[in-house]
Amino acid sequence: MNPFDMMKNMKDLQKNVDQMKSKLETIYATGNAGAGMVEITINGKYTITDIKIDKAIVDPEDVNTLQVLIAAAFNNASENLQNKLQQESAKMAGSFGNLFGQN
Repeated sequence: MNPFDMMKNMKDLQKNVDQMKSKLETIYATGNAGAGMVEITINGKYTITDIKIDKAIVDPEDVNTLQVLIAAAFNNASENLQNKLQQESAKMAGSFGNLFGQN
């Protein structure tokens, strides 16, 4: 492969990386805990976009349980997001191979 083709491919690769970075804000995953009593949604940048807490779990005398459920819901959402990001990365890896003439 000649150097000019490699430079063009590198520019295309950078464009794909930039697209993936901007796409992170549009990828969402939700996690829950306590049989759905706490639900957290995050985006691809691990920013919390929504939290739902069932009133039945809110007990001023037992804040610790709520804290544990919030942490568990966030961890579940993170795991779900990692799976989605791996799928997106696999798609991108396929397009990277195409940039360099690989199948």
